[in-house]
Amino acid sequence: MAARSSHEDLWALESPPEPKPSSAEGGRGGHELLAEIQFKILRGHSDTVSSCHFCFEDTKILSCSYDRTVKLWDVEKGFPIQVFEEEHTAPISECNLTPDDRRVVTSSYDHTVKAWDMETGKILWTVEHEGIVTSCNVSRDGRYVVSGSDEENAIYVSDAISATVVAHIQGHHKSTITRCCFDPDYQRVASVSFDKTIKLWDMITQSTSVTINEGHSNAISDCCFTSDGHYLCTASWDKSLKIWDIKAGEFRCHEPVSLNQGHEGSVSSCHFSQDASLVVSGGYDKTIAVWDRDAGYKKLSLKGHWDWVTDVAISQNKKWILSASKDSTLRLWNIERIDHIPSVIDTRKERGSKIAQCEECEKPFLCLQPSDSEMVSKCVFCRLSSSGRKSLPLPPSVSPDL
Repeated sequence: MAARSSHEDLWALESPPEPKPSSAEGGRGGHELLAEIQFKILRGHSDTVSSCHFCFEDTKILSCSYDRTVKLWDVEKGFPIQVFEEEHTAPISECNLTPDDRRVVTSSYDHTVKAWDMETGKILWTVEHEGIVTSCNVSRDGRYVVSGSDEENAIYVSDAISATVVAHIQGHHKSTITRCCFDPDYQRVASVSFDKTIKLWDMITQSTSVTINEGHSNAISDCCFTSDGHYLCTASWDKSLKIWDIKAGEFRCHEPVSLNQGHEGSVSSCHFSQDASLVVSGGYDKTIAVWDRDAGYKKLSLKGHWDWVTDVAISQNKKWILSASKDSTLRLWNIERIDHIPSVIDTRKERGSKIAQCEECEKPFLCLQPSDSEMVSKCVFCRLSSSGRKSLPLPPSVSPDL
C-alpha cells in the first residue's frame, strides 16, 4: 500500500509495507481477534517510540522517540502536524503535555528535562540532572514536574514555571527508577524500580509515606493511577500486572488484584481507561492486552507490532487504544465494538459471566457467577473498599508554599 498524504480513507485490507517516513496506513489484522479490529499505523519516527499520549480531547497524539524528536499528530489524518527537535542530544525517554496544552515536558538520556512552548516549539527551560533521566510527569494542576534519574536512583520535583528544583530525593530506590508519576490530587508521587519496590512520596511531609517491598517478583517497569487516585496499577517483568488499593490502604492487609496470563514475556507498560473499567498493557511479546478491570481477565490481545510495545494509552471515550513500539511506529486500534467480537463473547460465556450493576457505585461490571457461589452484588473495587474496613486518612492539601 502506498503512503497516504491526503484525506483518503486510511482503512485497508492489505498487509503493511516496509516503513516509510511520515505516513499512515490502516487495515484489519490477520491474527485471531484482529479480524474484527480496525487499526491505523502511524509512521514518522526513525527509532524506538518511547512514550505516547492522547491529548486535545483525543483529537491529537503526542509521542517521543529515541530519534530525539517529539511529534504532535492529528488523529483523523494520521500525520504529524508539529515536530519538536534539535534540542535533546540523546534518546527521549518520556513526554507529557501540561493540563493547559501550552507546554510539552520531556526527559532524556542526555541528563536533562526540558519544557517546550507548544505553539512556537521553542525551549522554555532546561533542568540538568546528574544522570540519565528515565521518566517525567506533570501534576494535574500543572504546577510541578517530577522526574527520575538513574544517578543515585533519585527523584526530582521541579516548579513547572520557574524550573526551580523544590525537592531532590537521593537514594529513593536501590536501583534504576523506571517510572514516576503524580497521583491525580498531586499530593503524592508514585515510583517503581528495577528493585521490585513501589513507593509513594508525600508532597507535604516531603517523605516516603508508603513502601511496598517485593511488589513483584521481577523488575517493575511502569505504574499508573485511576483518574480518582484510588488505585495504582503496576506492570512488571514477571509477566503480570497488579492493582493496589492505595487510597484506602487495603494493600497493607490484603493482596492486590493480579492480572496474569496476558503476556508471554515482560510487561512494559500499563494504562487505565478514564472510567477505570479497562486496563491496557503492552509487552515485550509485541502485543497489547485489553483487560476487564473488574473481572480481572484478559478480553483480547492486539497483535501487529514487529517489536516490543513500549507504551500504551486509551482515549477518554474508550474508542481507541494507542500503542508505541520499538519498531518505530505507533498504532491506533479501534475497540469501539470490542464486546461484539465473537471470541470476546465466547470467553465471557465460558467464564459464566454477565453484566451486572454495582449496588454501591451503580456502575456496570462483569460479574462472574460460578455455580457454587452466591450472587455478587458489588464490583471488585467496592468490595475492596467496603465500609467494614478501616480506611487510612487522606494526606492534606498541597501547600501553595511548597
